[in-house]
Amino acid sequence: MQFQETPASSKKSKHFPLTPFRIIRGVICLSVLLSTAIVFLIYFVPVGAVLLRFFSTLYSRKVVALLFGLWLGLWPFLFEKVNETNVIFSGDHVPPRERVLLIANHRTEVDWMYLWNLALRKGCLGHIKYLLKKSLMKLPVFGWGFYVLEFIPLERDWVVDEPVIRQTLSTFTNPHDPLWLTVFPEGTDYSDQKCKRSQEFASQNGLPVLKNVLLPKTKGFYACLEILRSSLDAVYDVTIAYKNQCPTFLDNAFGVDPSEVHIHVRRIPLENVPASEKEASKWLMETFHFKDQLLFDFIANGHFPNEGTEQQLSTAKCLANLVIVVAITGIFIFFTFYPSIWGKIYVGFSCVYIASAAYFNFRPYPIFGSVNEKLNKIPRMKIQ
Repeated sequence: MQFQETPASSKKSKHFPLTPFRIIRGVICLSVLLSTAIVFLIYFVPVGAVLLRFFSTLYSRKVVALLFGLWLGLWPFLFEKVNETNVIFSGDHVPPRERVLLIANHRTEVDWMYLWNLALRKGCLGHIKYLLKKSLMKLPVFGWGFYVLEFIPLERDWVVDEPVIRQTLSTFTNPHDPLWLTVFPEGTDYSDQKCKRSQEFASQNGLPVLKNVLLPKTKGFYACLEILRSSLDAVYDVTIAYKNQCPTFLDNAFGVDPSEVHIHVRRIPLENVPASEKEASKWLMETFHFKDQLLFDFIANGHFPNEGTEQQLSTAKCLANLVIVVAITGIFIFFTFYPSIWGKIYVGFSCVYIASAAYFNFRPYPIFGSVNEKLNKIPRMKIQ
């Protein structure tokens, strides 16, 4: 894993060469992922994320998590089974199906995708949310998916972002609503140039000078913690490292890198995280100082301590998931091209709605659920 500048002559080559076979296989994999995503979005969003949400936000999210969790499960299958990337977990063994705030270092553009490998093992794949750049919400298809999964778009301007974070997270305070909220406190992925700027800022302000991570931004982390604290089970401190070098998205797609992904997890009970903003900010700085040392040890030893905390994915279950997703896609593609005008009208309406809703970040309000709640309160008010 490269954390500091190295001469071009000493830089490592890709794990696998980019052969014609890998190019063809990568194109096929991306085609399957893209086509299944389009079908799931077009056919399931109007029902799961729109109509059902008029009645219940909670059950709408559960249906969306179930359906799109199936699709997200294709990515860990691609990484671990198709590309033969060895994903090694270490640190604490975390229990399944917890509500957590997850903080991670941001080494490269695909860090967030490898967190799906952990979430899948914990039965929370459809419940993982990210704070991400607002511009990504405008991507075709993928931006639609980010919208449906309720990722939180940010402008990287705290004056603009704070009300967005608080308004969005206020709808996630129900402890019965499964949630893995993921925050990358560094705010951007690591580079040598960004690290130098971070170190200069740290030196000028009496903060820890870090070499393998950037200084974390504390305001967004604290806002998430403050809003959700009463409904969370724990904070997961996740540190990610790669062998033999940091991958790009295309490296993942064509299976040329990485050879290994190492994911170290610390489960931190909420009572161990300070409640005040000043102390929570200090705690986050200390946590990233710990990450920095952990990555130094990884460079020296080639692994994190206490490896083997999670088992390998089941190939049979991964294949079964693939078959289900592809079968559903095939059925709905058939209905799309079946000689009936209604299917085409549905597809057109769905595309227009999703594109507009994702662009303007609009979500239906549970009108009928609110009416029912008010009606249920009337008898109690009369009794009182």
